[in-house]
Amino acid sequence: MNDDRPLLLETRGTCMHLTLNRPKALNALSHTMVRLLDEALARAEQDDAIQSVLLSGAGDRGLCAGGDIRALHDDARASGRASLEFWRDEYRLNARIARFPKPYVALMDGIVMGGGVGVSAHAGIRVVTERSRVAMPETAIGFVPDVGGTHLLAAAPGELGTHLALTGRSVGAADAVLCGLADHHVPARLLPALTDALGESTGPAGPGTSVVDIVQGFATDPPAGELAAQRDWIDSCYTADTVEDIIRNLRESGVPEALTAADELLTKSPLALKVTLAAVRRAARLDSLEGVLDQEFRVSSRAFEHPDFVEGVRARIIDKDNAPQWKPGSLAEVDDQEVARFFAPLGPDEQELGLAPGPAGISARDGRDGQGGQRG
Repeated sequence: MNDDRPLLLETRGTCMHLTLNRPKALNALSHTMVRLLDEALARAEQDDAIQSVLLSGAGDRGLCAGGDIRALHDDARASGRASLEFWRDEYRLNARIARFPKPYVALMDGIVMGGGVGVSAHAGIRVVTERSRVAMPETAIGFVPDVGGTHLLAAAPGELGTHLALTGRSVGAADAVLCGLADHHVPARLLPALTDALGESTGPAGPGTSVVDIVQGFATDPPAGELAAQRDWIDSCYTADTVEDIIRNLRESGVPEALTAADELLTKSPLALKVTLAAVRRAARLDSLEGVLDQEFRVSSRAFEHPDFVEGVRARIIDKDNAPQWKPGSLAEVDDQEVARFFAPLGPDEQELGLAPGPAGISARDGRDGQGGQRG
């Protein structure tokens, strides 16, 4: 009999194994799943018998394709507010994962996008495979990277994060590791054995091996990536302060891949592009993930109200005509004051996320040791 619970929980030895269980929907996150994940992690944090947590996705197509976009679209069309409460709980979950005090292993196999990045790329030990495709593709649907994505992308080497944030491109294993979105590559065929080893607290190094050592015992070099060889034109072109100047730099570079990127950008929501660039730049100056999540909640709240989000989902996901009618329709028409409005404090009838700590925080460029605890 198939188990239709959206989150499966199994404790094997000292490891709590959590499985996102909506394979027909590429394990897209619902509000219920977010709450169940948070409850499970709260329990694991307090249970001395649980020494580590493992997150995986049911099926063989991906860990998680993101949030339930159709539900968010329908809520936006109806001028609802349920999506904001979903994001409030989801972002708090992202922060819990980043600060989880025990080793948290995320198997980022297959498609890992949007909210899927949020439940995995903040983990202490992040595993990709040759099948992994990791992305924050929000600009294509008139939205802006969230779930701490701007924090992660701001910390990527050079301007790689700006490139990925604006284009929404997916990356494979090697490029995910290069960009700081993952730590280890393990061949997909070895994931069952890795899962067993984590449950038995044993690995190639023998009993008593630490969780990170177990993972490293299965790790191999990933297939070659693409971004390392493209750093020169990416770092040069994306250092500009405006989207218009970035596109101009891409076109004037004469590099074929840069020209392709420029063409891609012109298909995205002009407003989403400008807000995304501002969000990544601002995230680099904030001193904690919590501060970035607070910022992203403001931005998401404003993007949710803007017609580009509903139109983008309609064109890319529902009707699939790939012909969104953005408002405004060009970068030149995007007003700087409109962009600034996305970052302004929420109004008196709205509630801020309120995660940020005091003045002391962790730099967006700081890392962690991979054994649990904090990832910035």
